[in-house]
Amino acid sequence: MPVLEEAIRRQQLQGILTSSNSFALRPVELSPSNWDMLFGSMNHSDSVFGTDKTSQRKNYFSVTPLRHTGTVNTRRPYGWGNGAMVPNVGMQTYTQIGFSLKASILRIQFSPEFIWSQNKSYHGFAGDFSPGVNRARYRYWSFGDYPERFGDKPTSFFWWGQSKVTLQAGAFEAGVSTENIWWGPGQFSALTFSGNARSFPHFTLNTRRPAKTFLGSFEGQLIVGRLEDSGIEPAQNQGLNDSYFFPFSGDYKYLNALTIIYQPKWIKGLYFGVARTHQQYSEKKGEKIIDYLPVFEAFQKSKYGFDKDNEGRDQQLTFFGRMMVPKAQAEIYFELGRRDHALNWREAILNPEHARAYLIGFQKLFNFVSSDKIYQVRAEVLNQSESINRIIRYAGLGGGYTWHTHGQARGFTNYGEALGTGPGVGSNVQTLEISQIDGLNKRGILIERLENHKDFYNRAFARNPERLPWVDFSLAVLWDQQWNNLILSGKAQFIKSYNYQWENEGLSTADFPAGYNPLAFYGSVNLIYRIGRTK
Repeated sequence: MPVLEEAIRRQQLQGILTSSNSFALRPVELSPSNWDMLFGSMNHSDSVFGTDKTSQRKNYFSVTPLRHTGTVNTRRPYGWGNGAMVPNVGMQTYTQIGFSLKASILRIQFSPEFIWSQNKSYHGFAGDFSPGVNRARYRYWSFGDYPERFGDKPTSFFWWGQSKVTLQAGAFEAGVSTENIWWGPGQFSALTFSGNARSFPHFTLNTRRPAKTFLGSFEGQLIVGRLEDSGIEPAQNQGLNDSYFFPFSGDYKYLNALTIIYQPKWIKGLYFGVARTHQQYSEKKGEKIIDYLPVFEAFQKSKYGFDKDNEGRDQQLTFFGRMMVPKAQAEIYFELGRRDHALNWREAILNPEHARAYLIGFQKLFNFVSSDKIYQVRAEVLNQSESINRIIRYAGLGGGYTWHTHGQARGFTNYGEALGTGPGVGSNVQTLEISQIDGLNKRGILIERLENHKDFYNRAFARNPERLPWVDFSLAVLWDQQWNNLILSGKAQFIKSYNYQWENEGLSTADFPAGYNPLAFYGSVNLIYRIGRTK
């Protein structure tokens, strides 16, 4: 839920929320009484949730909050991290509502989603470049599943959404779910799982709150899931698809993933964890027990086996950490990932830049004596383009596979969207937000710089002085307001593109390249309404 999750995390920084939750394993488990507190008087002295084990054990039935989101994009798609909503030009709506039930150890949540997209055509990749450039563009489309436009007409679909049926005992939970999951400490993005794509069906064994031991607290999740390709050809220019695109097989991908997060007992506020994913098309999966749980295979290629390449397995490994200091009302965090097995530990240590992506960020709250309001500053840097190491490791400047792509497993995606990073294949983004906070109310601005598809640019244009990188600069106004049980959250973002789609305009020369620099707008409004109170 937008607004609410941010508010809970902010309360942890203020020291109001005493839970040892790392916020690196989401969604956060909330009971109806927690919802009541969230929609109640969210002033500085309120504790949202965390240690009320009595309320967590109670049986209950409750209608979950209604969420309705509307967005509009002009000229081109922009925005990510919006779940089942797809990259879209024009209007798009998302609606979610359902119920939550707990009876003894049984937990049922039914919270389906309905999405409608206007899905207008727009100025995408023109394909009027040389065959070498077009082939480079399709390399990332054929080794991933990231269509420009999701069909050629308005679309709509109904999905199970944030639903699950599980058994809960103490800090643990097991069952089947279609909830979106988020791994890692990121606020705007994540390297493994985030809220960027439609959720997928999976079996899960996870903690629902930190499990305390004599060494400290642990959180974790083990999942087995099913991912689907979109089946949509990537470019709006259909002639290009016929020439360069590798068609889909129609098979689904088998996913196995594991994350473990640890908070040392002796260092309050420190969290670090690891996450690993394995995916491959089901027709290539073996029938041994280890084929169903490949996350427990060896990390080293020398032990894992070179023969596994023929099975089309794709793995990603991330390591992350978060340090929270309530006295300073601040946090810093990082996430570092690698998407290719190292030959051995020596190669991994000597060549850490290979096939890597990283994310770093912070959040700081300021209180001023003359005001009851809080000022929030948060920022994040996501880099998923290949490092300079590509020049040494591969012939030429092209490099290998980028984050969330793979030659056989065809990208870490579900229905055409990345499960983790949302800004685009090989793209880098820097985000800064400055806001004034009063309870659940917020007024702020967001500044963003997006370097689009840097790996493609390096492969196609690095030696061409007439083509400059495609970079977006954007400024957004943020506005959240609560009226009792109703919360409205708005965002108005203006995006100025430079060298859009790497195209030139007007009198462009090698010495004075003139890119195509359009202005676009992205707007979103989230409505969250709490229906009734706990019974």
